[in-house]
Amino acid sequence: MKNLKVAASITISFLLVLSLYAFRNNKPEQQNNIQDKNTTNVIIGTGIGQKAPELKFTSPNGETIALSSLQGKLVLIDFWASWCRPCRYENPNVVKAYNTFKDKAFVNGKGFTVYSVSLDQNKTSWTKAINDDKLVWENHVSDLAGWRSRAAALYGVRGIPSSFLINGDGIIIAKGAVLRGNGLYNTLKLNLDKEKNKDFTF
Repeated sequence: MKNLKVAASITISFLLVLSLYAFRNNKPEQQNNIQDKNTTNVIIGTGIGQKAPELKFTSPNGETIALSSLQGKLVLIDFWASWCRPCRYENPNVVKAYNTFKDKAFVNGKGFTVYSVSLDQNKTSWTKAINDDKLVWENHVSDLAGWRSRAAALYGVRGIPSSFLINGDGIIIAKGAVLRGNGLYNTLKLNLDKEKNKDFTF
């Protein structure tokens, strides 16, 4: 009987030591798990919810314009070309949206602008189309490489017009056909801060 009590006492002591060891080892792991949950890792890519890849190309006047320089605004990244008829037909819709929303406050962004990426190869044709279609925003860029455009390759663009809408943090919130026609206008309208745009007709 005495031997059984001794054995039981040893077993209980051993279990207590194991429990204490496990507690000490698991505590930092639990803390790390909490930290991991509070850390948001932003994925760079061209899908909805991903951070748009950086673009930095040359304007008609030789200035280098970075997409990141527009951070804080909603930005339409618009791939187009002067020789693309569907693009030219779409331009009036983009102009309308720009003129309507350029100074508006959004849920995640202040103001709206366009970052136009041309797949032209001829600078004269490119700049003429900008003037003819009244694309009055300043952010026009191109490497004049046509379908070998580095920007188009980075975004996986295989047809134009092609566009991506990003919020003030550079996160893609819409892309593709949903931004064609009245789609761009309606998407911007949905993202307006209603409290700061009480004069706007919803």
